[in-house]
Amino acid sequence: MTAVRVPGTPTIEDGRLVSTSPATGAEAGRFPAASPADVERAVARARDAAGWWAGLGFDGRRERLLRWRRLLARRIEELAELVHLEGGKPVADAIVEVATAVEHVDWAARNARRVLGPRRVRSRLVLAEFSAHLEYQPFGVVGVIGPWNYPVFTPIGSVAYALAAGNTVVLKPSEYTPAVGQWLVDTFAEVVGEQPVFTAVHGLGDVGAALCHSGVNKIAFTGSTATAKKVMAACAESLTPVLLEAGGKDAMIVDSDADLDAAADACVWGALTNAGQTCIGIERVYAVEPVFDAFVGKVVERAGRLTVGADGADIGPITMPSQLDVIRRHIDDALARGGRAVLGGADAVQPPYVRPTVLVDVPEDASAVREETFGPTVTINRVRDADEAVDRANAVPYGLGGSVFGRRRAVAVARRLRSGMASVNSALTFAGMSTLPFGGVGDSGFGRIHGEDGLREFARPKAITRRRARSLLPAMTFDRTPADVDRLVKAIKMMYGR
Repeated sequence: MTAVRVPGTPTIEDGRLVSTSPATGAEAGRFPAASPADVERAVARARDAAGWWAGLGFDGRRERLLRWRRLLARRIEELAELVHLEGGKPVADAIVEVATAVEHVDWAARNARRVLGPRRVRSRLVLAEFSAHLEYQPFGVVGVIGPWNYPVFTPIGSVAYALAAGNTVVLKPSEYTPAVGQWLVDTFAEVVGEQPVFTAVHGLGDVGAALCHSGVNKIAFTGSTATAKKVMAACAESLTPVLLEAGGKDAMIVDSDADLDAAADACVWGALTNAGQTCIGIERVYAVEPVFDAFVGKVVERAGRLTVGADGADIGPITMPSQLDVIRRHIDDALARGGRAVLGGADAVQPPYVRPTVLVDVPEDASAVREETFGPTVTINRVRDADEAVDRANAVPYGLGGSVFGRRRAVAVARRLRSGMASVNSALTFAGMSTLPFGGVGDSGFGRIHGEDGLREFARPKAITRRRARSLLPAMTFDRTPADVDRLVKAIKMMYGR
């Protein structure tokens, strides 16, 4: 009997990973499933290419990365259509994703020399006879394990910065979006064909595990918190450094002096874009009592206008079929605990789709408030004031992003959120800001992509001192005399003891 293929569920057939659309079941591509030996060979080839790529210097890498950027920009519609086919994301959302990724490639290429280039550092008086120099050297080979929800933007946030820093990259795309990952690799090879600088290995979770054990010099992972812990444990065996961007349960705070129309618009976008399958998506909202009812009404009105379907709709299918059970469980649990659905509700889950669902008055210990839902749902709860909102927002173990709407206190409130990022009077905008670092705290992981910190994440600092004169206070030698030590003591007391 032939097994029934569930649309969107990756399968291995005759040694090949088969990718299909979660909306239609149409095949998106077939790719060789890598064995542990295949992964090791890919890493070995990348290591052989690493010297050549690093040897190009910042200018050589910049020129090639900008060539890739031009290719991505010119073929943006082609890539967006592939993202739509393979993951179900609406084409318009896919174009926004690719456009943001292109911006990050551009910034990384143009700023790597400024951020990572060798430079002199000011010496201190106690070691005035030495000059100080700092440079950042590439790790070598970076393994990138990418997610399916943003299969272009998220991997490129690591890939482009790692490449700009002088590393070669082996990408393990999500098994749900291997065609997109391979497209990125193939287009890079069109502009950099001399060496296997950026390659891919395909398969299920065992291939990601093999990459962790393959001898790469660093792993950059994006995915669930549970899998992030497994990646970290695997890499700990060889002390391979890791960058982990894990789950989120981001909150929006709506203060009494907020622009409610703008807040509702941002809430609907932040919660429902990409069918809610966004690690920095707005999953919880805390609105202060005076504006609660008006805000909820505006959210429901906007969310109720959205269309759901395969083509031309605002909200596409749930990419990972198993996530439908999680979304259904969270909605049912919220309603069973006394929450109310003011839009959508118990019958919102209609595989492979979930209709927009807005839940209010949901207890803080409900799954829909505590756990990552990853669907087009949002809880909105009333609070006494912004202080209570901050306390509730910070009460979960995640700490990725967040949003605050208000005027007088908004920035101060945003600073108090236990998160790696926050938007004031907008939602999710920090992701597209190439000059700012992206990453979380707590169960949302650690390490940063994007911006200057993102470049430094893929290079190791190398400190160099160089003698330029005789030591006036010879301390680091066995030839020092008691008089030398006395002078050192007097100097330290004079400089630092006052």
